[in-house]
Parts: sequence; structure tokens; C-alpha cells
Amino acid sequence: MKTQKALYWSALALLTAIMLFSIFNYFTNHEMIAGFFEHLNYPTYLIYPLAIAKILGLIAIWGNFSSWLREWAYAGFFFDTLLAFFAHYITDGQDYLFAFIALIATLIAYFTGRELRP
Repeated sequence: MKTQKALYWSALALLTAIMLFSIFNYFTNHEMIAGFFEHLNYPTYLIYPLAIAKILGLIAIWGNFSSWLREWAYAGFFFDTLLAFFAHYITDGQDYLFAFIALIATLIAYFTGRELRP
């Protein structure tokens, strides 16, 4: 149980750090992020709504308002990181490491957290 708690909190902290880093960059380095989005063939108008969705997802997970809301937040992060991983992998075959780490952290935090949280 102690190992599971450590794994959960480590994965959640890593996921949170990666999401906060991306949110920070979405708002402060818009031109650079727009270039990345264009390179990955994503529309640039998604940058701000995606940043807001990530903020709301972190609030839903850390706020622990309801299990239903937390599950939807994890689902959102899962699809976000999964699509980011494949977009990076398919377009240039590199720079997919952070997306892969975030995907694994999302899965670990979700599955270990299901047993620890009510």
C-alpha cells in the first residue's frame, strides 16, 4: 500500500508538472507553440481552449469534487497525451518523449488512484 501511494503521488506530480509546463508555454510562448501546432498539422486556434481545458482538468483532479468529474479529467488527459504522442511520432518521429511520459503518468495515476481515493 505504501508503494502504491508513492507511485500514485509521483505519477500525479509528474503529470501535473508536465501539464503546468505546457499551460505556461501556451500562454507565454504563443508564437512558438503555434509553430509546433502548425508543424503537427493542428489548427492554432486550439491553443488557448486546450490550455483552459488542462487547467480545468487539473482542478478537477486535485479538487476531488466528484469521482465522475475526476474520471472525465483523466480521460481528457489520456486522449490529449495519446494524440500528442502519435502526432509527434507520425510527423517527425522525434520529440514524443514528453507526450509518452505524460501518457504513462496519466495511466499510472488513474489506475493506482482508483484504489486509493474514494
